[in-house]
Amino acid sequence: METTAGLTFRDATDADVDALVALVESAYRGDDSRAGWTTEADILEGQRTDPEGVLAVIKSPDSRLLTVERDGQVVACCQLEHRGMYAYFGMFAVSPALQGGGLGKVIIAEAERIARETWGVTEMHMTVISVRNDLVAWYERRGYRRTGEMTPFPYGDERFGVPQRDDLQFELLVKPLV
Repeated sequence: METTAGLTFRDATDADVDALVALVESAYRGDDSRAGWTTEADILEGQRTDPEGVLAVIKSPDSRLLTVERDGQVVACCQLEHRGMYAYFGMFAVSPALQGGGLGKVIIAEAERIARETWGVTEMHMTVISVRNDLVAWYERRGYRRTGEMTPFPYGDERFGVPQRDDLQFELLVKPLV
């Protein structure tokens, strides 16, 4: 358990599943997500994750689901997965009410430090829906670069949401961790 700027970072446990699902959903889907800037409500409906998906990350031996608390409340989370010489960064969510205040910058920097120190990785990889230009630009300001490497959106698999447009795909973003 580590503390940075009044935040407590710890690995999620089974007891956190419901709170983490609610956090991720609130940051990306539905009307609540519109309070923050990371909403995907205009391009995807339905769920962003579910208890089974969150629990799978918690139980995976190569993953950590970093849970971030302030004053005992879960305010953010992110997945770190060890994949050889790089780590994968995913399931990043910050409470919509706290977005835009610099919390995300602190969390991503701490996640990068943890991945580097824990696994000795030299890069962080992530995928972002390519039409999310504001989000891609935010990551670029943190040192991530677009690779142009695309993977298809899983149309028809409602575990990832119900697309509201037909041009969705994921782009790989990469950052050296040196």
